[in-house]
Amino acid sequence: MDFAFSEEQDEFRSVLRRFFEEHSDLRAVRRAFGSADGFDRGLWRQMAHELGLQGIHLPEALGGHGFGFLELGIVMEEMGRALVPGPFLASSVLAAGAIRSAGSAEDHACLLPGVASGERIGALALVEASGSWDPAAVAAEATPGADEVRLSGRKEAVLSGDVADFFVVVARTPGSAGADGIVAVVVEADAPGVTVEAQEALDLTRRQARVSFQQAPGRRLGPALPAGSAADGIRGALQQGAVAVAAESIGGADAALGMAVAYSKLRVQFARPIGSFQGLKHMAAEVLRDIELARAATYWSWWVAEDDAEELAQAAPLAKAASSEAFVAAAAANLQIHGGIGFTWEHDAHLFYKRAKSDELLLGDGTAQRASLATALGF
Repeated sequence: MDFAFSEEQDEFRSVLRRFFEEHSDLRAVRRAFGSADGFDRGLWRQMAHELGLQGIHLPEALGGHGFGFLELGIVMEEMGRALVPGPFLASSVLAAGAIRSAGSAEDHACLLPGVASGERIGALALVEASGSWDPAAVAAEATPGADEVRLSGRKEAVLSGDVADFFVVVARTPGSAGADGIVAVVVEADAPGVTVEAQEALDLTRRQARVSFQQAPGRRLGPALPAGSAADGIRGALQQGAVAVAAESIGGADAALGMAVAYSKLRVQFARPIGSFQGLKHMAAEVLRDIELARAATYWSWWVAEDDAEELAQAAPLAKAASSEAFVAAAAANLQIHGGIGFTWEHDAHLFYKRAKSDELLLGDGTAQRASLATALGF
């Protein structure tokens, strides 16, 4: 297999980088996350109409562009580099992935075109009070009815839940336990019995919400599937999500290290740029080593996800653990090299650190990812 990017993919990356540098620099990022929606809806529309990013990896028949995880990885990496606020990860990656994995062809045709066009924003509602990302741990119940299901329960840390048009809710049928009886239910955000509360999040560029369901009406994805079969589909969507978060972390780590190196060349102490001090050189070199090792694991996971290989259960947690930890290391070094100014609200270094810590916990931290990897390897 050729692991090199094609000329078209390299050019696509260049176009994305120029686009985000022009339309979403860090000043624009601050304006966006300080707005009512927490992101720039004008930029969101540009991303959809000019570049087609929201549907880059979705089939053309469903309104997408028919590309794969290589192109999606490039998008996530460049968005991570720019700390672009918005519901891209929540809607185009996690919600769309759950729909594709757990839904029927009819579900795909009904839901994915709106996601691909950016006209509809979806959010995956999975995590509950336990904080577990394992579908088998959910307690929310979906009670079957004649034409719809009734959903009851509460979901925590729903990414972009405050701006979602609909939720893909992971729940279980009454009386089931573990992975048995797991279902995915689509519930409209304005449906009766749905309450959305914004939650304070560490990462200012990615909002979260608590969503409560009180006998809320919804429609089960893939109704022809037997009860419990949605668990494996949701796990597959989460593995794909881990690959996307890994890509985002690599982009953020690159940007954080670049910010630190640029400052070390400008800041002068004892009549010398601080970048000439051996201690800071070693720090930057160690971070670069971590990033490049994580990049190799992350790029490999893109190719595995592209081929839908069985190796994804190994590649996704490896990439997620390595990249998120490299991002945290790069963001922490960026703060340290900047010194006191890096810890102030006015400086942008803290934005990278907050995104890094958020990405580290998202979909499970390094310990959880290594446990998943060990399980996939049969240990």
